Amino acid sequence: MRKNSKAAIIDAAIYLFNTKGFNGTSVRDIAAKADVNAANISYYFQNKNGLLENCFTVFFESYLEELEKGFSLLECGAEICLKAMVDNVLRYQCQNIQLTRFILREMTIDSQVVREIMSTYHVKERYMFKKVLEAGMANGEFKKHSIQFSILQLKGLLSMPFLNTHYVTEVLHVQPHEKYFADKYSYEISQWIKGTLCTGNQVQEKLLINI
Repeated sequence: MRKNSKAAIIDAAIYLFNTKGFNGTSVRDIAAKADVNAANISYYFQNKNGLLENCFTVFFESYLEELEKGFSLLECGAEICLKAMVDNVLRYQCQNIQLTRFILREMTIDSQVVREIMSTYHVKERYMFKKVLEAGMANGEFKKHSIQFSILQLKGLLSMPFLNTHYVTEVLHVQPHEKYFADKYSYEISQWIKGTLCTGNQVQEKLLINI
């Protein structure tokens, strides 16, 4: 058994799930792409569904880590915190574009795995966004918007480029896999936050203290 066979299986599965779809990919396809014996997949993941669940776990564990890094800046101000959360998540998704595209597409399907994800990872994500928006409205940084609708808008902005690549390319003239996409798109979302959510009253004192 090769030392990196597990990683090779995961990489192969992500590529094939993304290009052929989960149902269109067989265990033999994954084993052939990873250059391993099909028994290795059973050893590590039991079956294809176990491999799918692993892909979800890998994606969302790291996704939440990036959100939490930004969330830790809440004392510096809600706008700074929210922009950091968005920037971190966007860059993570761009760095893992094949996995991101697959996971986001799978999330549009009503399945047991998706329902479990909604009850765990998405609850944590929603909690962090909600706390930041509430803090921003409480201290006067953010306008009094619907928190639920603001979260939906943020989620839409973060997932749009990976679900509608061609449309985004027509609008922004840059694709998610290109080097400067993360910088350009992160800037555009920052401008959206400033123009749509912010009142213009920033909390500078806390930022200066932390610096």
